[in-house]
Amino acid sequence: MNIHEYQAKSLLAKYGVAVPRGGVAFTPEEAANVARELGGPVWVVKAQIHAGGRGKGGGVKVVKSIDAVTDTAKAMLGMTLVTHQTGPEGKLVKRLYVEEGCDIKRELYLSLLIDRATSRITVMASTEGGMDIEEVAAKHPKKIFKLAIDPVTGLQPFHARKIAFALKLKDKQVGSAVKFLQAMYQAFVGLDASIVEINPLVVTGAGDLIALDAKMNFDDNALFRHKDVAEMRDPDEEDPSELEAAKYELNYVKLDGKIGCMVNGAGLAMATMDIIKLYGSEPANFLDVGGGATKERVTAAFKIILKDPNVKGILVNIFGGIMRCDVIAEGVIAAAREVKLAVPLVVRLEGTNVELGKKIMAESGLPIISGDNLADAAAKVVKAVKEAA
Repeated sequence: MNIHEYQAKSLLAKYGVAVPRGGVAFTPEEAANVARELGGPVWVVKAQIHAGGRGKGGGVKVVKSIDAVTDTAKAMLGMTLVTHQTGPEGKLVKRLYVEEGCDIKRELYLSLLIDRATSRITVMASTEGGMDIEEVAAKHPKKIFKLAIDPVTGLQPFHARKIAFALKLKDKQVGSAVKFLQAMYQAFVGLDASIVEINPLVVTGAGDLIALDAKMNFDDNALFRHKDVAEMRDPDEEDPSELEAAKYELNYVKLDGKIGCMVNGAGLAMATMDIIKLYGSEPANFLDVGGGATKERVTAAFKIILKDPNVKGILVNIFGGIMRCDVIAEGVIAAAREVKLAVPLVVRLEGTNVELGKKIMAESGLPIISGDNLADAAAKVVKAVKEAA
């Protein structure tokens, strides 16, 4: 789960991470009031969306009067902000963050994330902070310093000093960096985060370290322990189909391809997506119905897939272990009839009650194409989509 910048900063501040003062605003009047409370003479007005690159897209403005705060807020609220992370469709700005100005001397990059290669929390740091960190990673990877933290010891002062030296910090800045990193690490662990990114981490003219921007992402499986964090979810920033899928405990991620996938098991779902690409097409989604899905959940999954106008064909790939193939067949047929299926449907079933499942589909009267195995099913759905185009 992602949250907005102002929410991330409020959480990090509770752990002792230094952040600028600021306030959220939903109207131009609220933005002006926040600016008055902060005092001047400089403010920064920031669009709050779940995407990076806001500055390049016009979503971050430095202003020097209350009137300018109001005018900027009027211009930003309701605008569709397009960045390299939003895609061409962009995101609608519904809230702003008004923050006090900062005397920036240097811009650095600092993040904590779960590195699956080492199964450890890893610190990433760079002296090249700011909006072009992705370009730095692509063209100058040696400028990014990485340090994996042993979970037994956690982040120790010597780790923090090593990172501070890599960032070319000096004198009292090193001590500030130790406190900053330890607070950041405690927030990461304490809140079950999967990413905490500070970009930029700035060194001020006075030599202080401040998180000028903050991004946090959380492990959904741990949100039951953090109701305050779960309440920060902004449904306006999430795909409606993914929200609908969550209601039925379905694991769904929308993609850009033509072939909708309904599979049981994450590994099998990934393999299904791969084989669709192998046979010359692209998957429209990742959807794992789980091992114990009911007829109702399968029906819901089918409807969610078909809500995507890009879907020109569907591949159902089920290996019935815990999941029974006849239940899948009943769910597919019920959904196909309810939504009046108008695209090719290929179903591959194996496992528990497979013959019963195939019989149910064969007797349904629906134009369901049966796949003998995964490769056969993928070839058939790609061919059917091409022929229907």
